[in-house]
Amino acid sequence: MAVETIDLIGRTPDAGDLADAFRRPISYLRISVTDRCNLRCTYCMPEAGLPWIPNADVLSFDEIERIVRAAASVGVRSLRLTGGEPLVRPQLPQLVRRLAAIDGIEDIALSTNGLLLGDLADELAAAGLTRVNVSLDTLRADRFEAIARRPGLERVIAGIDAAVAAGLAPIKINCVVMRGVNDDELLAFAALARDRDVYVRFIEMMPVLENLPDQRDRYVSADDIVARIRASGTLAPVAGPGGNGPARYFAEPGWRGAIGVISPLSHDYCDTCNRVRLTADGRLRLCLFGDYEIDLRTPVRDGADAETIAARFRSGMLIKPERHHLRLGEVASRMRAFSEIGG
Repeated sequence: MAVETIDLIGRTPDAGDLADAFRRPISYLRISVTDRCNLRCTYCMPEAGLPWIPNADVLSFDEIERIVRAAASVGVRSLRLTGGEPLVRPQLPQLVRRLAAIDGIEDIALSTNGLLLGDLADELAAAGLTRVNVSLDTLRADRFEAIARRPGLERVIAGIDAAVAAGLAPIKINCVVMRGVNDDELLAFAALARDRDVYVRFIEMMPVLENLPDQRDRYVSADDIVARIRASGTLAPVAGPGGNGPARYFAEPGWRGAIGVISPLSHDYCDTCNRVRLTADGRLRLCLFGDYEIDLRTPVRDGADAETIAARFRSGMLIKPERHHLRLGEVASRMRAFSEIGG
């Protein structure tokens, strides 16, 4: 599907903090620091990987910092570093430290598959990272390798433990639920939320190019997930742990954590959308599931000042869509990684 890069020449940006045409305040920027990943999850990308963005086109730390400074000047307060797998980007704690020092930035989170987290959790926390989401689709080592096409379950669990020890709380575990693949582990994942200070979020399997032949058959709705877990107890809605994500949370009395569901297909959350995304090659994506993008890399590399970059953020709000249009079994966007969803 082709991406439409929007020409903003002639559009007049509004003054003040970011808000889109539907009066939704935009205070959350997700930053893909790389498109590369050290796993090859079957629902996300092919065994051989994807056509990677050339290194020369990937934003440098200096360029990311300049864009974030401009974003903070118009009301962005929360950041999330994503990928691909962000921890494969060398020296990521240095970027965290630089972003944490920007006036106005109040929260920096990370979405990771956890393989490298054990070695970096302390350094990331010291640099200013506040929270971590870890993708984990199974608690069985053999199944982990089958889904991810790589071994590593023990390393992911060790990474979660290291994040807890480093104070990167609340820890959120993201599980893509797939019928006939891992949906028999729902109660096992719920037990993690019962026994540990973690929040397990079940994500509906979304249609992307690599999973399209199977997505319709593998799909399990959020309502079905909650009903299956509720059948074994007294699950009830609860307040979430904070953050910027779209999950709805549930727990039973006495649980240390909670489970959540993220439902882009069955119950969209567009009315509360507060986010935009910066791709690894410097394009501002206005909707994760859409294909409208604004080129920020070119003006940054041409020497644009913070006010000019901020004006492109404000102008982009004029064309941010009201909602996405995901449909079961249909590809709706060029989303490259499931790490891009969730908050």
